[in-house]
Amino acid sequence: MAKQIINAKIVTPEGILEGKTLIYDRKIIEISDSPLPDAETINAGGRLLIPGLIDIHVHGYLGADASDGTEDAVRTIASGILKNGVTAFLPTTMTVSYEELEKAFSAIRGVMRSPHPGEAIVLGAHAEGPFINVNKKGAQSAEFVRRPDADFVIRNKDVIKLITIAPETDEDFSEIKKIRSQTDAVISMGHTDADYDTAIRAFKAGVSHATHLFNAMTGITHRAPGAAGAALFTENVSCELICDTFHVHPALFSPVFRLKRDKFNLITDCMRAGGMPDGEYDLGGQKVTVNGIKCRLDDGTIAGSVLTLNKAVANLSGAGIPLHEAVCAASLYPARAIGADNERGALLPGLRADFALCDGEINISEVYIAGERAL
Repeated sequence: MAKQIINAKIVTPEGILEGKTLIYDRKIIEISDSPLPDAETINAGGRLLIPGLIDIHVHGYLGADASDGTEDAVRTIASGILKNGVTAFLPTTMTVSYEELEKAFSAIRGVMRSPHPGEAIVLGAHAEGPFINVNKKGAQSAEFVRRPDADFVIRNKDVIKLITIAPETDEDFSEIKKIRSQTDAVISMGHTDADYDTAIRAFKAGVSHATHLFNAMTGITHRAPGAAGAALFTENVSCELICDTFHVHPALFSPVFRLKRDKFNLITDCMRAGGMPDGEYDLGGQKVTVNGIKCRLDDGTIAGSVLTLNKAVANLSGAGIPLHEAVCAASLYPARAIGADNERGALLPGLRADFALCDGEINISEVYIAGERAL
C-alpha cells in the first residue's frame, strides 16, 4: 500500500517544492499536487525532505574503521552515519597490506550481502590505495605503498567500486587500462605527484575521478596547473571535495562547485574519530590527534577528518550554493560518479525511497530506507 509525506519542503534536483505530496512504497511513485485519501501519512511539519545522502569516501565513524577487517566495524559505521542522513556509502580502506585489504574486502562483502535494519546500505568499497605515490602519501603508510596491480583489483572486482591510484606510478597506464577493461571500478586520481600533462593522459587512459581535490596532489599555479588543475578543467572528470573548512578554504567551495556542477562530489574522508571526543586515534596504523575539526599526525600532516556529510551540505550551502544543489552534491552527483544514479540519489519517480527529514541546517530527524523508517 502506498504511503505519503505531506507538508514537506521537497528537495529535488530542480529546486525545492512546497505544497506537494511525496507518494512512495519501496520506491518513489510520484510527487503529487494533492494527498491520497487513504494512504499512511507522515506530516513533515514544514521540514525539508531530502534524498538519502551518499558518502563515497568514508573510512570510519564511532571508533570503527573499514580497514579493521570485521563486519562489526563496517556495521558500526553504517549505523552511525545513518544518523547524519547517509543511506548508502562506500567504506573506504587505507594503504595497508594486501592481507589486511583482503580481510577488509571480505567484511565489506559480507555486509553488502546481508544488510541490517538501521544501517546505511553498503554499495561496495573505495580502495584509497595502496597504489599511490609515496611522495604524496599524506597520512597513508609508506610501508605498504605498491605499484598499480590490476590483477589484485580484478580479484576483488565484486566489491571495489572506486579505487584511488597515482597514475604516474603506472608509466604506460597499462594497469589502469586493464582495470578499466576488466572491471566496473571507477578509477580515481589521488595521492599523486602527477603534473598536468600526465593527469590529462591518465584521463584519456580511463581515470575519471579525483580523490579529495587539492589534498595530496600537485596544486595549481599559473605556469603549472598540476593534477588539481587537470581535474578541475576536464569536463568529464568528477571531483571530491572535503568541505569542512579545514582541508579546503571555504572561499573555494563556490568556484569549484560552479566549475564542476554535476561532477562535484561532497565527501567526508571521515576517520574512526568521527562522532567521538577529541583525543588520540589510530588511522592506518598511525597515531592521529583530533582537536575540533583538525586531525593531524605527530609531524603535523593532515589525517582524514571528523566531518559529517550533512554538515558538509550545510557548509556548501553556507558558501552561497543553492540548497537543492548542495544536496545534489551529496546524493545524486556521487551516485552518478559510481554509476548508481539509476537506482538512488534523488527524489524522483522510480528511484528508491531513501530519504531523510531535516531542518534548514540539515540536522537530521528521521531517515527512511526503501520506504521503511530506519531512524
